[in-house]
Amino acid sequence: MSDQEAIGEAVARTVRSLRAGHGWSLDELAGRAGVSKGVLVGLEQGRGNPNLGTLIRISDALGVPLTRLVQVEEEPATRLFPPDRHVVLWHGPSGGTGTLLGGSDPRPSLELWRWVLRPGEVRQSDAHVPGTKEIIYVEDGVLTLGVAGHRDTVQAGTAAVFVGDRPHSYSNETDEDVRFVLAVLDP
Repeated sequence: MSDQEAIGEAVARTVRSLRAGHGWSLDELAGRAGVSKGVLVGLEQGRGNPNLGTLIRISDALGVPLTRLVQVEEEPATRLFPPDRHVVLWHGPSGGTGTLLGGSDPRPSLELWRWVLRPGEVRQSDAHVPGTKEIIYVEDGVLTLGVAGHRDTVQAGTAAVFVGDRPHSYSNETDEDVRFVLAVLDP
């Protein structure tokens, strides 16, 4: 395969993936990029030879650098998130934490979290985008899960699946720490 063919396939694969990740139709991306739908169809099928201006307009519309479109190497099958890449994004008033362990992109995206709630701590969450799902698994303690005004007690060793597109909360109403793992799927 020639370098030009490899770049064409990379552009086709990347544009299809990013457009799908945004949830856009061909018409919507064409309108945002200021290119014809026919150009996009040819591009996503690995046909044609788009000029630099067209590629720049498409990368701008997708919100990625031009280098991302023409990157010949595919994304690795495995991405590692070692401990130094874990990010504590929530700190409770008594020392609890919400740590983002890893995530995928673009949408649909999946995030994996580790949570520790100290006695009396509550984490309130606004509704996420429509269609968001969450799964928790309580490792230690007893978690009180609130979703859209409904409350459930989730014991250690128990998992719960719920809609994240409604206001929800995680709380520790006991005298012992609660440790749980959370996965969030954004459509």
